[in-house]
Amino acid sequence: MIRGIDHVQVAAPPGCEPAARAFYGGLLGMAEVAEPAELAGRGGCWFAAGGQQLHVGVAEPFRPAEKAHPALEVESAEELRVISERLEAAGHTPRWDKSVEGWARFHVADPFGNRLELVADE
Repeated sequence: MIRGIDHVQVAAPPGCEPAARAFYGGLLGMAEVAEPAELAGRGGCWFAAGGQQLHVGVAEPFRPAEKAHPALEVESAEELRVISERLEAAGHTPRWDKSVEGWARFHVADPFGNRLELVADE
């Protein structure tokens, strides 16, 4: 029986690590976690999202996921607004969606063009 989600992975091009760290670690405030030694040489980097992880993995050839996406839950609607402003200031334009009652949410592209959704209870 499945009991939860351990991690999700988004793809990125070779050499993505500095941009991934700046975006996921810096702008989104996710803590980087060490990859197992046997996987570290493949490139990419991993981040913690509560009890789950988001892995940025190198793909060749690379193609961003423009529809499929992870949804990252933010602690509060106010924190969601703060993250939105930080992303906007860094050149990542959030696209707000108010179509789901009771949730504040927006979509944004990471530096590689992958779609992400950030959500919080209103």
